[in-house]
Amino acid sequence: MESVNRTLENRSFWKAGAFDIGPTNWTPSQDELEHARVHPKFLHSNATSHKWAFGAIAELLDNAVDEINNGATFVKVDRIYSKRDNSPALLFLDDGDGNGFKTSTMRLGADVIVFSRASKNGQKTQSVGLLSYTFLRKTGQDDVIVPMIDFDISKHWAEPLIYGSQDDWSTNLNTILEWSPFSSKDDLMQQFEDIGSHGTKVLIYNLWLNDEGIYELNFDDDDEDIKLRDEVSRLSKLSKKAAEIETHISKRLLHSLRAYVSMLYLKKFKNFKIFLRGEPVEQFNIADELKCKEVVIYRPHVSSMREAIMETTLGFIKEAPALPITGFNIYHKNRLIRPFWKVTGDGNSKGNGIVGVLEANFIEPAHDKQDFERSSLFSRLESKLKQMQMEYWRTHCHLIGHLPDPSFLRKLEKTSSTLPLQTQGQRFDHSQSQPMPGLAVNPRPDLMANHGRTVYNNGVPVARAPPGFDTGFDQEVTRGDGSVDIDQICDENIQLFMRCEEHTQRKNELTTTVNDLEKKVAETKRKCAELSLRLELLRRQNFVS
Repeated sequence: MESVNRTLENRSFWKAGAFDIGPTNWTPSQDELEHARVHPKFLHSNATSHKWAFGAIAELLDNAVDEINNGATFVKVDRIYSKRDNSPALLFLDDGDGNGFKTSTMRLGADVIVFSRASKNGQKTQSVGLLSYTFLRKTGQDDVIVPMIDFDISKHWAEPLIYGSQDDWSTNLNTILEWSPFSSKDDLMQQFEDIGSHGTKVLIYNLWLNDEGIYELNFDDDDEDIKLRDEVSRLSKLSKKAAEIETHISKRLLHSLRAYVSMLYLKKFKNFKIFLRGEPVEQFNIADELKCKEVVIYRPHVSSMREAIMETTLGFIKEAPALPITGFNIYHKNRLIRPFWKVTGDGNSKGNGIVGVLEANFIEPAHDKQDFERSSLFSRLESKLKQMQMEYWRTHCHLIGHLPDPSFLRKLEKTSSTLPLQTQGQRFDHSQSQPMPGLAVNPRPDLMANHGRTVYNNGVPVARAPPGFDTGFDQEVTRGDGSVDIDQICDENIQLFMRCEEHTQRKNELTTTVNDLEKKVAETKRKCAELSLRLELLRRQNFVS
């Protein structure tokens, strides 16, 4: 076979779509039906919706996770090498019930070959399909052609399934062998050996390069991870303090696939594992390690849903107040859409250390699932999240060393005086090592189930726990009989805060006094020096006379 250059001239994804479209001369034959035609350039433009390479990988993982309902138990992501030229390729392997093509693969590499096994109506089949941007460009195609071949393996050997003609089947096979990493039919068949009785293997090759001509995906820095090379290069130029901040998962997920995938799904899988480069990814929900946690309930008005309820878990990161990390992790139907979304301005230090986790199923994600569609619902959600964050800061900032808000102290004092007598002696159970739950102010029967929570009905606070009770620290506060005197705790809290204020005021007064005394001492020293000089002059005058 004649040697063919099987790579594009421009290997940068963002420049690969820059080529002229020639005239289209195709017309259907007399017996051929007209069909919808898609130019190869559309494949590239469609993939540009994924600004972030990890977003394209997440879409492929979603395909595998969707197969859990069909019995899938794993998906593997790894780096392998092309048999044809030994270049790196990206591998996805799952044991689902078969999957098709995703144009998101083109965000990662120019070409993809898919191997799939499935069983339907008692027939077991395996298929090979090729979606090659390189092939389409190099051969000047003006319509997307996806060569595919199918085999019936019900009788334990691969028998070609021919839906059209034998010539068509052979042409598809030859095209696959010419433009894929595999040069023979036997090589293709070997790729099914690790798939099992059902599953899909996606192999993305001719991976894109960055502007410096280096592979965009970095497989070399960590044998158990895949990183974004440009982000890793940026980190090497940071100051020591900035580098410390970058170690937090809110920053690591931007350049580490392992960190990103660990947070990609809200609920932990029971019988499903994601393997990255041979090692399982441990799922992580940052809400599990927040300090001073509080659950806030918000009920938005959504016409398409009978009653939408959104629970937001708020708290301080365990590194607070040392690291100024803040933001909301917003999921949609279990899938992370916006990680650590900042709803307040960068110049506002109020709210530093506060992180929230919520699942917002009442708004629609964008096409790339890295943001939400802009709508009035989204705008109202953003406003409510700002309100939640500021209210949480106002009532909890003292728990991580900041001075309490004056309005918080006044409300706490008022709460202390209005608590009903029946709350005295109420017990708190800390056997589960959780923060002390709050008590509703003047609790009503219909709000007793919301202890420790704030409820918003379309943005209007209905009830919240009195600040100061939900301390977030695992400790027991009991009397001799094992019960808690709520009034006593309130009084002690108020007294402690007042004493802190008194000490701060006293410190300021003492500092002012010290400064005044230092000025007086300096003035006295100056006068003493003048007197000494005068005495010396008088002595000299008397000596001369």
